[in-house]
Amino acid sequence: MQQTPTFDLPISGMTCASCAGRVERALAKVPGVNSVTVNLANERAHVDTAAQTDPQTLIDAISRAGYSATLVEDRHAEADQKARHLHNERWALLLAIALALPLIAPMLLTPLGVHWMLPAWAQFALATPVQFVLGARFYVAAWKAVRAGAGNMDLLVAIGTSAGYGLSVYQWLSAAPGTTPHLYFEASGVVIALVLLGKYLESRAKRQTASAIRALEALRPERALRVVDGLEQDVAISSLQLGDQVLVKPGERFPVDGEVVEGSSHADEALITGESLPVAKQAGDKITGGAINGEGQLLVRTTALGAETVLARIIRLVEDAQAGKAPIQKLVDKVSQVFVPTVLGIAFFTLAGWLLAGASLEVALINAVAVLVIACPCSLGLATPTAIMAGTGVAARYGILIKDAEALERAHAVDAVVFDKTGTLTAGTPRITNMSAVSGNEEHLLLLAGALQRGSEHPLARAVLDVCHEWQLKLDAAENSHAL
Repeated sequence: MQQTPTFDLPISGMTCASCAGRVERALAKVPGVNSVTVNLANERAHVDTAAQTDPQTLIDAISRAGYSATLVEDRHAEADQKARHLHNERWALLLAIALALPLIAPMLLTPLGVHWMLPAWAQFALATPVQFVLGARFYVAAWKAVRAGAGNMDLLVAIGTSAGYGLSVYQWLSAAPGTTPHLYFEASGVVIALVLLGKYLESRAKRQTASAIRALEALRPERALRVVDGLEQDVAISSLQLGDQVLVKPGERFPVDGEVVEGSSHADEALITGESLPVAKQAGDKITGGAINGEGQLLVRTTALGAETVLARIIRLVEDAQAGKAPIQKLVDKVSQVFVPTVLGIAFFTLAGWLLAGASLEVALINAVAVLVIACPCSLGLATPTAIMAGTGVAARYGILIKDAEALERAHAVDAVVFDKTGTLTAGTPRITNMSAVSGNEEHLLLLAGALQRGSEHPLARAVLDVCHEWQLKLDAAENSHAL
């Protein structure tokens, strides 16, 4: 059966569940797309397509929906970009707080008996950069959403804060000389600062939940020693070909899946297979990339590269589980499609209701703005996918691979677990529980055993050395030792 191409597209510009839904619908309309899943938490689209689909058509469809996307080529570059994004979010938040704090300070000082108010021009000077410089992102995203014929959280922020800011400017400029107008610059400034706080916390949470993928990717070396006609060449993993022979020295990670051609050693495969003790390897044995070579030097012939290695398939499984949608998320997606229009409708009826009740435009507008801004920090679309990412990430860190989000949601109904072998239930780190010296004392026994195991990375050797460390023993170098 022919496998259809799949594409992973990092997407920028999504701010809420309605954004993710709009991207999904845009991609689903592209001819040749079989299925598409957009995850707001990791800002990624996973698209299954027919064989003839051009990935550029997917990117163009996302652009027409008001967002931007790229093909995943360099995960390190993507991680660096997210780190820079988090750094920028932090500085934007700090600047917003620095500008908004003087606006809200008089309100905070009033309960302490301090009655003080910034001049109107000072409030305007502080609120304007918050509204139109730090808040420019909301106007840009709102315009893209409107141009695409939809709404999002940014539209609510832009309308709500603009109304408060515009009302304040009007009240200031139309106030009679010698009077103190009611200004609401602090409302628009503080709302934007709070939304930026939410954006920063959201970005940090996304980066933390992706740590499991980064930990798995760290198991894969970036370079290898290729052996050609007896000469060693230090090359990038990407330049290796199937059949190439690589030399793996003691303590190094195996860069590829392969078969031992020459040498004998042990391989620590605990992080890959869960095997608690190193596995003996000799000519003809299979090697899993990412495992750690033991005491011997091995020459390995490459049998799998890149996405075909066991480690790459494990990473893909974790990514698929994180990108998948639990059944409850599908309900959230349906709600998010009507959330923004519903909020805008409620705000309009709030404004009209207060005006019909005889309230002033100022009072009616302030209540309508309250409806808009209270809906801005929308956790509706982030709660479920972020929880799934965190859950699958922590599980992967402990060696548990979850098939998909639906399996994770149904896990609460599990009342019995079957383990295939006793080793599954071990901690994977042997330790000495008790010892008895046949002749002499236990300290002398530990000195001899520790000297023999000095420098070894074997788990059983580490168990001996850990006890020597606890007993604070000074170990001498072993002489005339022979391995049996």
